[in-house]
Amino acid sequence: MYHEKDLAAIKTKYSGKTVVVKYGGNAMTGKNAAISLMDNIVLLQSLGVQIVLVHGGGPEINAMLKKAGIESRFVNGLRYTDSESIHIVQMVLAGKVNKDLSLLLAQRGAKAIGVCGLDSGVIGAEKITTVDLGFVGQVKKINAKPLYDLMSMGYIPVVATVGSDEKGNVYNINADTAAGAIAVEMKAAAFVLLTDVAGILKDIEDAKSLIAKIDVRQARQYMEEKVIDGGMIPKAKCCIDAVNNGVDGAYIADGRKENIFISCLIEKEGCGTLFVENM
Repeated sequence: MYHEKDLAAIKTKYSGKTVVVKYGGNAMTGKNAAISLMDNIVLLQSLGVQIVLVHGGGPEINAMLKKAGIESRFVNGLRYTDSESIHIVQMVLAGKVNKDLSLLLAQRGAKAIGVCGLDSGVIGAEKITTVDLGFVGQVKKINAKPLYDLMSMGYIPVVATVGSDEKGNVYNINADTAAGAIAVEMKAAAFVLLTDVAGILKDIEDAKSLIAKIDVRQARQYMEEKVIDGGMIPKAKCCIDAVNNGVDGAYIADGRKENIFISCLIEKEGCGTLFVENM
């Protein structure tokens, strides 16, 4: 699948270091791609890379809300989550998607433990108050110790992004934002955000206009010029925040493509967009 020199390069660059990968709900549409990602994770762990897998689950939440007769509603790209919906969000993310991914890893011989932000306060949250989103929160604090403890014992943490405040209120947390915050807190060597788009395109109608590498200044300029627009804005902001706060490189890539995770780490041509602090 990969040349030995590529795997050797990954081992040299990332062995003993943490890499955070966010697997977006909209990328979870193809079974082959999901299996490929798990195979990539297991291979990287065998090379000494410490992996934290953070996931979303939007489509599965939508399906369960529909079964419950609750209409999915979004405000500024974030899911409005009322008191009934938050229970379904927690159930789907922490109870189903999280365990499905943990099982896929276990079937490949990996030691994986599914956790959510409620476990040992991994994701401390507070309610978003700038707009009424119900039980939707923002990250206040990341407690990475449980994740380090798991990795020290050879486990791969699989993290569902629900969090809680000091009063015990449970909040739905945007998975991109949570994953980026975890990457920053853990001083990750890389943050890979897998979604359902190829990366940043200069022309959204032209797949060949993929921007392979971008720095913070250029990314902000592209947001002002609307090259980066809509749903890509929060993803780009997560990557900007990550590289501004000690993460060496952050990637946006198409999680529907097989072997995309390793392709990003070896910076294979066409694998996605790499964000760096400066070029």
